[in-house]
Amino acid sequence: MKLHKSKKILAFVLVLALAGTGFQAVDASTMNKAKNEKAKAEQELNETQNQIEAIEQQQAQLQSEINKKDEELFNLLVNIGILEDELTAKTAQLEQVTKELSIAEETERSQYASMKKRIQFMYEKGDTAMIEAILGSADMADFLNRVEYVSDVYTYDRNLLKEYQNTVQQVAELKVTVETEKSEMEDMQVEYALQQENLEAVLAQKRSQMGNYDTQLANAQAAAEKYKQTIIAQNAIIKEEERKAEEARKKAEEERKKAEEAARKAAQAQAQANANNNTGNGTSNGNNGNSGSSSGDSSNGGASGGGANPGYSTNVSGNDVVNYACQFVGNPYVWGGTSLTNGADCSGFVMSVYAKFGISLPHSSAALQGCGKAVSYANAQPGDLICYSGHVAIYMGGGRIVHAQSKAVGITTSSATYRTIVGVRRVL
Repeated sequence: MKLHKSKKILAFVLVLALAGTGFQAVDASTMNKAKNEKAKAEQELNETQNQIEAIEQQQAQLQSEINKKDEELFNLLVNIGILEDELTAKTAQLEQVTKELSIAEETERSQYASMKKRIQFMYEKGDTAMIEAILGSADMADFLNRVEYVSDVYTYDRNLLKEYQNTVQQVAELKVTVETEKSEMEDMQVEYALQQENLEAVLAQKRSQMGNYDTQLANAQAAAEKYKQTIIAQNAIIKEEERKAEEARKKAEEERKKAEEAARKAAQAQAQANANNNTGNGTSNGNNGNSGSSSGDSSNGGASGGGANPGYSTNVSGNDVVNYACQFVGNPYVWGGTSLTNGADCSGFVMSVYAKFGISLPHSSAALQGCGKAVSYANAQPGDLICYSGHVAIYMGGGRIVHAQSKAVGITTSSATYRTIVGVRRVL
């Protein structure tokens, strides 16, 4: 009977301990699930943030390209405006030269007709005119004066006719020059229109691409926010479970202490009863003391540390560039060409000349306006680039340039101010 009561007391204590352990096991399952969900959300958030950084870098790169193309388009539109003004002035000049040529030709014809009449008169009169001059003269001096006058008239007519013929030739040559320059400007208009169309198409494509990046970024940011909310929710669950686990631990501890106290009292009561029942016996019962043990969870925190990783200037002489470029004067102009011997356009000529000296330049007159650094025309030095609307040349010094001018004249030298200068760039 005594043993049976002791076993009942021990069983009661074990039941209480097992009940507390079972409650903690249920809480641990919920906790682990929350921690797994949080870890998964943190990993996905990290990946999404990396994706956001990559998209933002791509956006920054694309925006830089868009800004550059915008600048090219702006410069192109400025050049188109300048070219239109030059073409208007050139058209007016051509009209004036055409009128001057017509007047000069008419004056030449008139002088020629007058001269023919006087020559015809002298020819038809022949000796009669000479005899009349002799008979009509007062003396020999008068006669010689009359003969000399006739000769002077012929010489004057002849010189005047030559002068008019020279004027006609000069005006005709000027007309050809103006017509050539006008034709070149009209070709530039066509080329500019194509460049503008291409630039606008590139800008439209890049802006569309930027829109795609904006959508990707918005989606990634929305996903990141979702993962953040998941982490917040799982943190709340973990904290709640930790609170419940702590309450359960305290409750189990209290129950354990109560059970131990009950067992102790029951043991004391049993011992007292045994002592009363065995009065006179020389036996004594010793009490076995139970010691409780408690266990606690410990978690190790890890720390991770991240480490951070922590113009144009050459020794080329401008005169060397000019001397090299002048070797190709007389070679043909070929639109889009880059060959100094078989043909090049203005920017192809400049690009190929500077390539000889290890300097890489773009094959575009518009792009060349942004190369190197800007200087004033007053400070221009040999080797500088002289930029016009739709054209570019190499400055020789002394107000002269060498350039691939046009199909009509090819690679040649000219006055630097033969057209409106829009900029001077130094790339040496």
